[in-house]
Amino acid sequence: MARPDKAAAVAELAEQFRSSNAAVLTEYRGLTVAQLKNLRRSLGENAQYAVVKNTLTKIAANEAGISTLDDLFNGPTAVAFVTGDPVESAKGLRDFAKDNPNLVIKGGVLDGKVLSADEIKKLADLESREVLLSKLAGAFKGKQSQAASLFQALPSKLVRTVDALRAKHEEQGGAE
Repeated sequence: MARPDKAAAVAELAEQFRSSNAAVLTEYRGLTVAQLKNLRRSLGENAQYAVVKNTLTKIAANEAGISTLDDLFNGPTAVAFVTGDPVESAKGLRDFAKDNPNLVIKGGVLDGKVLSADEIKKLADLESREVLLSKLAGAFKGKQSQAASLFQALPSKLVRTVDALRAKHEEQGGAE
């Protein structure tokens, strides 16, 4: 490959690192082409899985401001560039790795923070963003309902207390 081609490949990889929310580095040694095709499908539409050259990808990552991944660029490496929900892609990688032990998750980066392989597996255990947001909305709605019933209970309790005091006063006033 000529020098300008390498520079273009580095620029393209650096742009992918910059434009993605997350990038997960894997070792794919021993996987067939058909298995890699299934892996790409399992990652969903918001992730792109690419087999990369270590030296060029290391240079591209450094250009993108990610220098802490240098130790992970050894052996056959492929990168999953995630532009959507990183939890969905992490689940896809984790589930594929369970069925195909030849896929090894090396580590990655999420919004500029370096993640180990264990942290990526923990990320995969999270629920999706939509589920977490709906749970949060449900919690807010529940708290609003509790506050509304509390505010509604105060005036009605006040009215009952005033009625009880009036009835007691009438009893005492009527008995005298």
